[in-house]
Amino acid sequence: MNSPASQPLRIVAVHGVGNHVPQATADQVRTNQSALWAQHLANGLQLPANRFNLEFAYYAPLLNAGPTVQGAADAEELSDPLAKELMAAWLDELGAPQPVSQGALTLPLRYAASWVAEKFSLDGRLTQLFVRLFFREVATYLRADDDQVRVAAREEVAARIAEHRPRVVIAHSLGTVVTYEALHAHPELDVELLLTLGSPLALPHAVFHRLLPRPTGPSAPLGARPAGVTRWVNIADPGDPVAIPPRLARAFTGITLDLTDSIHTSYGFHHAKNYLSCAATAATLGPYLGA
Repeated sequence: MNSPASQPLRIVAVHGVGNHVPQATADQVRTNQSALWAQHLANGLQLPANRFNLEFAYYAPLLNAGPTVQGAADAEELSDPLAKELMAAWLDELGAPQPVSQGALTLPLRYAASWVAEKFSLDGRLTQLFVRLFFREVATYLRADDDQVRVAAREEVAARIAEHRPRVVIAHSLGTVVTYEALHAHPELDVELLLTLGSPLALPHAVFHRLLPRPTGPSAPLGARPAGVTRWVNIADPGDPVAIPPRLARAFTGITLDLTDSIHTSYGFHHAKNYLSCAATAATLGPYLGA
C-alpha cells in the first residue's frame, strides 16, 4: 500500500485579489490556475508539478459582479465609502502621518499610494493600481456579515474543500480571510495544514474586527484556528504592506508557525507566485511530500 507521502499531495488553493478573468469560464480559470499554482510550488521544492493534485477555489467573479464606474478619472479613485474607511485604517497601521491617513477619506488615492510607495520603495503608479484593486475587493467582501457575496464566496471555498478532500489548503491575501471564515462556518471540514500567505487577517479596524466569528477574549480579542484544522502555518514577507501587523500569532490562537521570508522582487512584494515558490513554503510542504 502506498504511503500518503508517495501520492500527489492534495491541495485546495484560494486566491487573493485581482484574479477575475471575465473572458473565461470558471472551469477554464480553475484549470489554468491549478496548473500555475502547482508549477510555482514545484519550482520552490524542485519537484515535478505532478507531485501536486491541486484544485482552485475561484470566488473572484462574485466580487466583480456589480456595475463598473465609467470614466478614466473616476476609475482611478475609490468611490466606495467602506473601501476608503478600510484604506484609512490600513494607513494608520502602517504609520502614515495624519494628513495622509485622515485624508484617505477625501483626498485623491494617489496621495496615499505615493506615501506607501515611498515607504516601501515601490513604483508609485503600480502601487496606486494595487491599492485601488485591493480595497475595492476587500470592501465588497466585508460589506456586511450576511451579505450574499460574502456567503457565496466562502461557500465556494468550502465546496472545493469538501469535494477535493485536500490534506493542505493554501490561501493567499484576501483568500486567507475567505478561507478562515469558510473553515469556521464548516467545522466538519478536516484539513491537516492551513497555509496562509501574505495575510491581512490581523489588520485592526479593517479586517480583524469584521471577521466571522468575531475575535473574542477576556482581556483582548483573539481569533482562533478553525476547529477542523490540525496545523496552521503563516508566512509573510516583512516588506509586504498587506501582511500587517506582523506576526499573525499575536492576534490568533492555534498558529503552529509564524514565519517570515523575503519574496520581494521589484513589485512582487505580494504576488502569490513568489510566496508559493519561496523557501519557507517549500520547507512547510516538504514533510507532506516526503521531501
